[in-house]
Amino acid sequence: MAKILNEYELRVLGALVEKQVATPDYYPMTINALVNACNQKNHRDPVVSFDEGTVVRALDSLREKNLAYIFHGSDARVPKYGHLFHKAYDLSVTEVALMCVLILRGPQTPGELRSRTSHLHQFENLPEVESLLNALSLRHEPLVVKLPRQHGSRESRFAHLLGGDIELDEVAMPVKHEESKAVINAEQERLRKLEDAVAELQQELARLKDQFEKFKTQFD
Repeated sequence: MAKILNEYELRVLGALVEKQVATPDYYPMTINALVNACNQKNHRDPVVSFDEGTVVRALDSLREKNLAYIFHGSDARVPKYGHLFHKAYDLSVTEVALMCVLILRGPQTPGELRSRTSHLHQFENLPEVESLLNALSLRHEPLVVKLPRQHGSRESRFAHLLGGDIELDEVAMPVKHEESKAVINAEQERLRKLEDAVAELQQELARLKDQFEKFKTQFD
């Protein structure tokens, strides 16, 4: 049966997987290092702010699910933690790289994944990434799913299924910078026109008041 992970477990697991490859000299990881890895701003979407207790609870849960372990080395003054992700899901090095970035950054296109996994693995070409994603989606218990292509997008995105089935409204395509800027500009133009209209009405009201005052003086 597939292990369903919550957002805290996913972030902790993803951070462990990433740091094993990216900074092997500091792996297994201390709690403090793992908190920093979970909360770092680069290679993360969304950016979070976990405290130590949150990370410890997530680690305890991952250990119960046989996805993490505690390391007591002879030279370790404090407990350190590692992951068993590749063993639990029988993943290759290349598959681990793709899954790690999907866990840490959410749904992405094959092109984005190829670029964003460069610190974990250098993929030769885009077809290699697409082939691996398709294989992961066709497993007896699929680990990824191909999402419907969004309007205006040339590529479909893939999402991991470690947190359970994907609801399409949860993975709506983020508004591109250009689209967001256009919306802001249109709203600013609308407000400018409203301000101009109000100013004209105020001027007309002042003119009418002046005419009324002049009219009143005729009867004084």
